[in-house]
Amino acid sequence: MPGTFSKLRNAYHLFKSIDFKMLARLSEKVDLPKVMESVAKMDETQLNGLMKMLTSHGSKKKVPPVEGDFYNISARLNAEDRALQLKVRAFMEKEIQPIVNEYWLKAEFPFEIIPKFRELNICGVTYDGYGCPNRSYLMEGIIAMEMARVDASIATFFGVQSGLAMGSIYMLGSQAQKDEWLPRMQQLETIGAFGLTEPEVGSGTAGGLTTTAKRTGDTWVLNGQKKWIGNATFADVIVIWARDVDDNQVKGFLLRKGTPGFSVEKMHDKMALRIVQNGLITLKDVRIEESDRLQHASSFRDTARVLRQTRASVAWEAVGCARGAYENALAYTNNREQFGKPIASFQLIQGHLVEMLSNLTAMQTMVFRLSEIQDEGGLKDEHASLAKVFCTLRTRDIVGRAREVMGGNGILLQYNVARFVADAEAIYSYEGTKEINSLIVGRAITGHSAFV
Repeated sequence: MPGTFSKLRNAYHLFKSIDFKMLARLSEKVDLPKVMESVAKMDETQLNGLMKMLTSHGSKKKVPPVEGDFYNISARLNAEDRALQLKVRAFMEKEIQPIVNEYWLKAEFPFEIIPKFRELNICGVTYDGYGCPNRSYLMEGIIAMEMARVDASIATFFGVQSGLAMGSIYMLGSQAQKDEWLPRMQQLETIGAFGLTEPEVGSGTAGGLTTTAKRTGDTWVLNGQKKWIGNATFADVIVIWARDVDDNQVKGFLLRKGTPGFSVEKMHDKMALRIVQNGLITLKDVRIEESDRLQHASSFRDTARVLRQTRASVAWEAVGCARGAYENALAYTNNREQFGKPIASFQLIQGHLVEMLSNLTAMQTMVFRLSEIQDEGGLKDEHASLAKVFCTLRTRDIVGRAREVMGGNGILLQYNVARFVADAEAIYSYEGTKEINSLIVGRAITGHSAFV
């Protein structure tokens, strides 16, 4: 009777493994004869399962590390770039992560981080000269992702400084302007801002700027307002874009801090990117010398050149925001228990996590190729716009699912995901809305412009 012998043997080993003091206590709670009867009726598979459950009791299951780079895209980096990526990650986790929720809640900027930022030596990462690192656009994207993975506000501050402000001067400024501003901006001794959007003009900046510039001799007189200008409340120099009343073309100007007629009011009550100090700028008969006009900016096409380069970085920021939300949510689900088990073991939770990772991985591969195109010199408006549309859309989905798997705790700052949920909304809209970027791509693939 081999089957009977096997069952008796398994039953013997099963009860041999039981602590009989515990069994005595258990007899006070359950009907042990019925338990014995039930065990006796079990087949070998059932007994083996029961043995496994009993012998593994109290042991903690080893889980994989939390990692948002599922396809190991970082392996494509050379050793030097990988080291810089990890350096930025360590900085963000050590210096920013511990303070970010406090400053986000207060809607204040942590100025104490600027000297520490300087030590990273990453401002103007793609520029040649002026103390800049002269690295690839791919590395610029990786840096943006690593920053946004911890906090999108700090990534935005850096993007304004290194991309929009420095980029305008580097791409469109005279040699004298580059020599004056870029070395100090690269060291964050001078902080920059970029003034394009207006209270009544967002997407229509290409042809509808209401801020005006009138030349009188070697002086330009500027009037108008700018809104949503990051870093504006403390910037030393602000790139102001205005419409020349004589030729109706957009031109760029370097507005120095303290110039008469310039005032800025901090914008309050934001639900997103609360650390970023956005300002409402008012220009009233502000006089700027011709030497402070960007000498190679003569139309909105020149402005668009700057935006094209930085829009790729915004797509990377969206990836970072999504990755931070995913990784926080994944860690949470492995630690949070319900019904005696980590919620990560439940099918519905795993379904959400896989959806999040699928979108995140698609986004990562997309922006990686986007930066390769940029480094090859083939970047077009539609390339950057497609990445901006797709990545910001998918980020909204990812952060929403991250909040969902965390239940009510997902809306608490201490678990970080709530901040990503809010900040994703700003990333979705700035540097061109989904609708405007979609029309840029639509024009490229159909040959028809659907702009008004």
